Amino acid sequence: QHVDVQNFSGSWGSGLAFCALLHSFFPDAFDFAALEPNARRDNFALAFATAEERVGCAPLLEVEDMVRLPVPDAKCVYTYVQELYRCLVAKGLVKTKKR
Repeated sequence: QHVDVQNFSGSWGSGLAFCALLHSFFPDAFDFAALEPNARRDNFALAFATAEERVGCAPLLEVEDMVRLPVPDAKCVYTYVQELYRCLVAKGLVKTKKR
């Protein structure tokens, strides 16, 4: 709910897309249904902390940087999602095709 990812900028602006992505792998980490779209700072903080704690994903993005602008920088979001994917693969949580 409240997540419709269409791009790597505005779709990630509330922090809920990051939370939804992490919640899909770690449903016991937090109550996604209790999150509010307007609580951007809290959503980003929760997502980044969960990614670091559960997957070892480097904190490439700062919460303050994400809330400073209404629309996050697409390159920053893409880089973070790419790093999160790499960490999930390394933990064996995402399967990749062998070539």
